[in-house]
Amino acid sequence: MKVAIIHYWLVNMRGGEKMLEALLEMFPAADIYTHVYNPKAMSAEINRHRVFTSKINRLPFAKKLYQLYMPLMPNALVEFNLQQYDLVISSEAGPAKGVVPNPNAYHICYCHSPMRYLWDMYHEYFKRTNPLVKFFMKRMIPSLRIWDITSANMVDRFITNSGYVAKRIRRIYNREAEVVYGPAPIEPLLKIERKPSDYYLFFGQITSYKRVDIAIEACIKSGRKLVVAGAGAKKADIKKHEKSGLVRYIGRITDEEAAVLFSGAKALLYPGIEDLGLVPIEANAAGCPVIAYRDGGAVETVKENVTGLFFDNQTPESLISAMDYFEQNEVTYNNREMFNNHVQQFSKKSFIERVYRVLEDRKRR
Repeated sequence: MKVAIIHYWLVNMRGGEKMLEALLEMFPAADIYTHVYNPKAMSAEINRHRVFTSKINRLPFAKKLYQLYMPLMPNALVEFNLQQYDLVISSEAGPAKGVVPNPNAYHICYCHSPMRYLWDMYHEYFKRTNPLVKFFMKRMIPSLRIWDITSANMVDRFITNSGYVAKRIRRIYNREAEVVYGPAPIEPLLKIERKPSDYYLFFGQITSYKRVDIAIEACIKSGRKLVVAGAGAKKADIKKHEKSGLVRYIGRITDEEAAVLFSGAKALLYPGIEDLGLVPIEANAAGCPVIAYRDGGAVETVKENVTGLFFDNQTPESLISAMDYFEQNEVTYNNREMFNNHVQQFSKKSFIERVYRVLEDRKRR
């Protein structure tokens, strides 16, 4: 069986690229098609495969400005000649599913999320961008939405990373999607020894929807220490909070450094809304409890009153109440065996088994 995997862009190693690695382990002879490819930023597993790029890769500064070229990507997908492949797997968080396989091929779309800048987060992206981009967004987004819905008809079967995203796929594309969790890199973290210290942790790329502001304000107001780790924050903003003596920002970190932070944190604070979110899974794999806002993928990744707890309003006051409750019942959240058992459903092994079941189900139909 000849397999092609279409991945939106290959410019950094994040959750989508970890999933791609798992698919490549399943299909070691697969070819990869993508809009933009930066081999220096990719793993050896990805780089050992044949990678074909669209015309977007040849545009100026594509490896950095790829998202600005997003309106050109649907048309660029037409370049990909997939007629020789029996199985096509599109990995979509940017335009990827609108390819045209041969009539006898089976097309599975692993939809990480319907494109946020087209749909539910359009207004937030619009508000944050510059006037020139706003000008083009107003004119291009309507046609891109039409393409996005139409291209969903090119897919034989949708799978996705959470029930939260499956609901959005149903609402936007009017298609059902099977939930296939993971793959989260939990294995190295399962052996980490817990040594809780006196700080809470916020970890992840610092973007507005992750709501690091809630974590910072809650800790400063309640006199608690907070470590903020992750790229994307403006130094001036963080320095302003560091003057309190309670907040410390350490920027981008390695996986090994993250494991140390998980080991020492009282708990991970997770006040944003994610489609799934690997960070709570990684924290739980290291035995670190999670205090999360009750929405999005966290409702599926955190087991309430076992591996963490929730707060119900996206405010510092609600988070403070949750931290108060956590500290009064901290002993409840230290059963490492329960943590380890819980995260197995998000492992690479579990992911591969579920994808195989999807393929076997196709044969039975």
